[in-house]
Amino acid sequence: MTAHADPATPVSRRWSALDTAAGGLALDLGLYTAATIFAAITAATSTLPPHRAWGAVATFGYALATLAATAQLLARRRAAGTPLAALPARWTVTGITWATTALLPIVTQSLERAGGRTDRAQEEVIVVENAGTRLAEHGTPYLGPDAIAALPPGEQLLGYTPYQPGMALFGLPRAAVDAWWTDARIWFAVVTALTLIALVATLRAAGGPAAPRRDAAVLRAVQAATVLPICALTLATGGDDLPVLALCLLALALAAARHPGRAGLAIGAAGALKLFAWPIALVLLFWAATRRATLRTALGALGLPVLALVPVLLVDRDALVENVLRFPLGHGMVTSPAQSPFPGHLIAETLPAGRAIAAALLVAAGLAIAVRLLRRPPRTAATTTIICGYGLLAAILLMPSTRFGYLLYPAALLVLAPALALTRPADPTAFPATAPRDAAGRRTPEG
Repeated sequence: MTAHADPATPVSRRWSALDTAAGGLALDLGLYTAATIFAAITAATSTLPPHRAWGAVATFGYALATLAATAQLLARRRAAGTPLAALPARWTVTGITWATTALLPIVTQSLERAGGRTDRAQEEVIVVENAGTRLAEHGTPYLGPDAIAALPPGEQLLGYTPYQPGMALFGLPRAAVDAWWTDARIWFAVVTALTLIALVATLRAAGGPAAPRRDAAVLRAVQAATVLPICALTLATGGDDLPVLALCLLALALAAARHPGRAGLAIGAAGALKLFAWPIALVLLFWAATRRATLRTALGALGLPVLALVPVLLVDRDALVENVLRFPLGHGMVTSPAQSPFPGHLIAETLPAGRAIAAALLVAAGLAIAVRLLRRPPRTAATTTIICGYGLLAAILLMPSTRFGYLLYPAALLVLAPALALTRPADPTAFPATAPRDAAGRRTPEG
């Protein structure tokens, strides 16, 4: 995933060869073929009705993309310079694929839900919409412990809102109007699309001799955040992670373009939606410190989450603590359904004192990353992204309660890294890096 950042490593060389084979079309074809199989299996075997409905629609979208990529490869074989196999054509196929595998299922399921189907949305959609209603009526998206306890046992889980206060904004349209277009997933998709457009514009604004390779890497990063099945499925059936992911990617792109203040605002907006963005904000602050831009970055990165938290903290502190701390940590009145069979969950469930062991492993991984950041803080956005990607991957694998869908975060981050490594800001002297120097006064290389 870091091929363009460090082409010397064997892994980087293999990724670069795979990514650029047949002008990028070979990997496109592999992605769309595997996605077609995944969607078909989901449609046939998933126990979740929204997932089955997604698979039934997405299978055709991915199949069309597979045919398109095959046609592009054949056209390229006949004439290497044909526009049918060029980067704009690949962008077109990606856009159409996202429309047919994510946006179309969202609209279809939203319409069916508005028509009375109760099995066309995952629980998080209902939770976010209820949070928006409570925010509009009571000034806080959270129910307090007593209110949750008063709910029937089967409804207590939906009484929790394990997100930051900003997530309730996506539920405000449904609080105002009960219609298919006020489904929270519609607005998740709108924000995700606009944020990714801003990401592409930010990276394309940088010139330099590496622009063609960078533009191809940007397309690959966008594919990872849109048409990758785990992302398309998540957006179509639940959706709350995709605007968070898109804002995190935008923040790192802005860092690569050397806009630390804007990067702080983007990651701060993500942090106001979900805790998953907070580790990325922390690593981004270490990057900012090497650029003498800590304050500019921190104003948005820390300020926006605090601004989102203060009003609801003043309205009902106990409700905030119960929803965003006690429940995610496993101390709520009901257990989180996030139980994917990753190592942390298996250790917690099968070994004596398993939860303590899993927690210790998670803490050890966090300490290792902290030591790395303190000893060699990242001085490029690409390195920052790689640390965030592998750090989140370790956390997801080691957490006792987690979801398979969370893997979309490290996957998209690691695929974005090559595009950031190839980005050259228009004004590279905007602010200097404070790289450490050796005894002779020479700067040491990035670690």
